Amino acid sequence: MRGFLASSIGVTCAAALALPLTPPAVATPARPASGVQAATSERPVAGPAGRHDDSDAYVPGSTQSLPLTPLNRDRILGTPVEQGLSPRDVPHFSLVGVTWDRPGAELHGRVLVRTRAVGTGVWSGWQEVETHNSEHAADPGTDEPVSGRVRGSTAPLWVGESDAVEVRVTPETKTETVRPRPTDEPEDEEDVGTEDGEELAEEAGEEAGAETGEEAGEEAGEETGAETGAETGAETGEETGAETGEEPGEDVNGDDSTTAPENATTLPAGLRLELVDPGEPTPVKGGDPGGATRPGSLKTETVETAEALAASGANAALAPVGAAEIPALDRTATERELLALRGSELTQAQRAKPYIGPRPRIVTRRGWGANESWRERRFVYTKKVKAAFVHHTATGNKYRCSQAPSLIRGIYRYHVKSMGWRDIGYNFLVDKCGNIYEGRAGGVAKAVLGAHTLGFNSNSMGIAVLGSYGTTKPTAASVKAVARLTAWKLGLYGANPRGKTYLTSGGGNLYRKGKNVRLNVISGHRDGYSTACPGLQLYRKLGSARASSARYQGR
Repeated sequence: MRGFLASSIGVTCAAALALPLTPPAVATPARPASGVQAATSERPVAGPAGRHDDSDAYVPGSTQSLPLTPLNRDRILGTPVEQGLSPRDVPHFSLVGVTWDRPGAELHGRVLVRTRAVGTGVWSGWQEVETHNSEHAADPGTDEPVSGRVRGSTAPLWVGESDAVEVRVTPETKTETVRPRPTDEPEDEEDVGTEDGEELAEEAGEEAGAETGEEAGEEAGEETGAETGAETGAETGEETGAETGEEPGEDVNGDDSTTAPENATTLPAGLRLELVDPGEPTPVKGGDPGGATRPGSLKTETVETAEALAASGANAALAPVGAAEIPALDRTATERELLALRGSELTQAQRAKPYIGPRPRIVTRRGWGANESWRERRFVYTKKVKAAFVHHTATGNKYRCSQAPSLIRGIYRYHVKSMGWRDIGYNFLVDKCGNIYEGRAGGVAKAVLGAHTLGFNSNSMGIAVLGSYGTTKPTAASVKAVARLTAWKLGLYGANPRGKTYLTSGGGNLYRKGKNVRLNVISGHRDGYSTACPGLQLYRKLGSARASSARYQGR
């Protein structure tokens, strides 16, 4: 998620301190999106319903939006240097993020948060929230970013069920760092192409490894390959959501460097802490309680709104209206479905030999509990799906697979209620157990326009793996799920997972608007935008995913 900047952000760590609590904060409702009250749960809930008030009543499914205040002031200029909130009791929440007024403004600094777990009363250590999130957005000039509702934001962070919070936002300090340099030794530079090839040789066999090495060599002479190599060398190695070990504000370089501080950068205006309670759908009376352990199998009491019927109806060719999941198909059934869905658009060769992977099981929006009244009603489509961009959500890895639907509901609420988007940004999401979830509404087999890769949302899809993968390796199940999903979805549009394609840039920090860019059909977010996403460890697995996806297609 982190976009690389010309100036580096110094990485310090923070220790968890058990500090006394202040009186409970009064939550300000999050800004409404699409005319819906932001702090209200519209789903039936097993408890008091409505808006949070000053009482201690727990209301499932809500957003608390708390304005940050200065924690200290510059002694000379009297300007705030650090903003945040002191430790305080708040109604229950599980996901946090920070937003600000202008979506075009960037937060140059660090956001650290610590929370108190419900039940145990134990405070976490300080956890870092990913501050660079603007590269996950709708393309410039489209309706979504100019709606007037969009706000700047960090990535959201999953902290688990909590009832108290403390946050500190420290601006980046402009510094001049002098580091001792060796006289004879050259500087090391990480070679992503080589390492990717090595991992493929281990994971996907000699053929996959050879191809990835071939791709790396091919990309090295192109803009994408050059940028990717440079970015990986700049990878900080930080893991979003990992607990740190030192107090925020300590100046620890960890080497022989010396730092000459100058003025701190200015934090964006209107900083607010967003505390999201994703809520829990209520099981139907008499339903199968054992099924609730499988994501997508939880049946819920849902008022059939027009929005809910439309979202489910967009998948009517694949599953009954109201289905919590779209079942997996074998190859033969998938090929029949391809002819039914896109037969008139297929060439004679594609009809004779369709290259498509068996359709995987997909948990629908109904299955993970989306409140369809939050999103904009209209579905927006692009022409086709020529490429898939792989992301990580940077929400941390402290979730269980049984919590994935709750985590996705939290991301959805954060994207729509806190950030002002029209819907969740990703087209699909994948958890660490390999479960696949429908993202933005409009139909999983259709070319739904997402908001995931700034500049390259047209004619592509965005797949987000839940978690943070800068230093943590993704599970084999999640990588396999990415391969199975792309084998099917790209196969619907005749795309080869091991091939290349051209996309026209809508504008970004790597490619100017209108530039025709050659990319891998399965790319990482960093291939289209200068960012660390999807994290170095997940990015290194994409060669394996390409090879597996192609095999699933029968290539």
